[in-house]
Amino acid sequence: MIRRVLRMGDPHLLRVAQPVITFGTAELKSLIQDMMDTMAEENGVGLAAPQIDVDLRIVIFGFESSERYPTADAVPFTTLVNPELTPLSSEEEEGWEGCLSVPGLRGWVPRFQHLKYAGFDIDGNRIEREVEGFHARVVQHECDHLDGILYPMRVRDLRLFGFSEELGLAHLPDD
Repeated sequence: MIRRVLRMGDPHLLRVAQPVITFGTAELKSLIQDMMDTMAEENGVGLAAPQIDVDLRIVIFGFESSERYPTADAVPFTTLVNPELTPLSSEEEEGWEGCLSVPGLRGWVPRFQHLKYAGFDIDGNRIEREVEGFHARVVQHECDHLDGILYPMRVRDLRLFGFSEELGLAHLPDD
């Protein structure tokens, strides 16, 4: 089922999400399927449960190839429950970000270039990966939603935040 994506200004997006306690349930599987359907409908590369008003620490992300990000390397489709992020260096990379919850806008956002993430899949099996580049950016963006953080809160220079068309970025879609 496709769910409504909350938009910036909705106070539910500012909550800190709660950890998942029980894995492998029919309810959890149904929620993940709804998230996948919603992400596909919105043509996103990631989605966090709080974006569809579910107060749980769950993110999904990934794609083989993307018309929206033709130069981005593939990111394996991942369901990540109760994620933990650990930067592996202090090196940051800045890049344009958008968000399904902040439609039509873009911002120049710093993110850690190289990190390790860990968590669980839908059945409670441990996942651990070291990633960099766009993959690292996507997982950081989605995990921010679990702590009530939207990417505009990370923009350091508000001259680099605005409507895609005005910034000359109309060709870039929302994430």
